[in-house]
Amino acid sequence: MPVGVITGASRGLGRATALALASRGWDLVVDAREATALDRAVAEFRSRGGPGTQVLAVPGDVGEPSHRATLARVARTLGPVDLLVNNASALGPMPPLADYPLHRLASVLAVNVLAPLGLIQLLDAVDTVINVSSDAAVEAYPNWGGYGASKAALDHLSAVLAVERAELRVYAFDPGDMRTAMHQEAFPGEDISDRPEPETVVPALLRLVAERPPSGRYRASDLLAGVTA
Repeated sequence: MPVGVITGASRGLGRATALALASRGWDLVVDAREATALDRAVAEFRSRGGPGTQVLAVPGDVGEPSHRATLARVARTLGPVDLLVNNASALGPMPPLADYPLHRLASVLAVNVLAPLGLIQLLDAVDTVINVSSDAAVEAYPNWGGYGASKAALDHLSAVLAVERAELRVYAFDPGDMRTAMHQEAFPGEDISDRPEPETVVPALLRLVAERPPSGRYRASDLLAGVTA
């Protein structure tokens, strides 16, 4: 069975992706900061998988080097890792950049940039890497400077890695707006029920896994419309 590692798998796009891969017979190693929420999600993943499907949970903060080392070590017990989905992200505070606390920005960068690269380094033989990006990486939205800068850095990291490691498939994947807890945090008190559920985005991500187009930045909306170039 193919082996996938998915970070931030207890909710949102990470959870929806893990459910889809488990139903397709993938063995998975998943993480999230909240152990209870991760346990609930893993029970779903296991129920969706077929006989023999393995789902291993490693609760913890992907921003911590020791947690990443444990995650990689557990993943290797299942065999070579075919897919790494760097989905876990930190929104951080949303003040104007002139007022942004630099120690908080350092924390956002640790989760959104350093952690994905750290896992890529630890899982050196991985076949496909999907780094979950955002339109905030390419659009200048007021008050999104910290998060947007971190995702722009992740996009560029993905592009450089693809040039340096031509044998890999490295994708910066922009899912677009989704009805997730993080999106709600960005718009406190607002009704975000008009945003699509994460499950509607998963077919676009799975298309990258199945078809393995050239490395690059892909938007879910384009993939769902059949556009890959």
